[in-house]
Amino acid sequence: MAVTSLTGDQQTAVDALVAGRRIEPVPVDETRCRSFLEQARLALSDLTNVTHAQNRYNLAYDAAHDVGEAMLAAYGYRTTHGPGQHDGLGRYLAAIFDAPPENAASQHFDRMRRERNRQRYEARPVTVASATAAAGAATALYDAARARVQPKRVRSSGR
Repeated sequence: MAVTSLTGDQQTAVDALVAGRRIEPVPVDETRCRSFLEQARLALSDLTNVTHAQNRYNLAYDAAHDVGEAMLAAYGYRTTHGPGQHDGLGRYLAAIFDAPPENAASQHFDRMRRERNRQRYEARPVTVASATAAAGAATALYDAARARVQPKRVRSSGR
């Protein structure tokens, strides 16, 4: 697996998350990365089959979260244990997807997280517009991740 290197600014932002104990370094895990990207792909492929806004929103959120987990694994990080893991993941997405067009999607993840919490803990309904925006952000994050993570190319033997 080939992963696009982080820019200096991106690495500085990631280092700040480590210093703030939001994420921690671990060995790069290509298998985990690929598995989470596949989970995200499957979730995104089902979005068009889901009719209720709340369910569509939750599926999109899960896909975006899976992209975040994949990118953590690709660069050798994980969220720290305890409360705030989803917030830490969102901050990580914003740190590594910091340029247009994916920066809008990474910033939207935090709005998705807060709205999902309101849905979960306050029983607030999800609008069709929110579900559509979540699906768009999750798709943009997935596309950005796929652009950064490339499978290893097998060299032909020339036969």
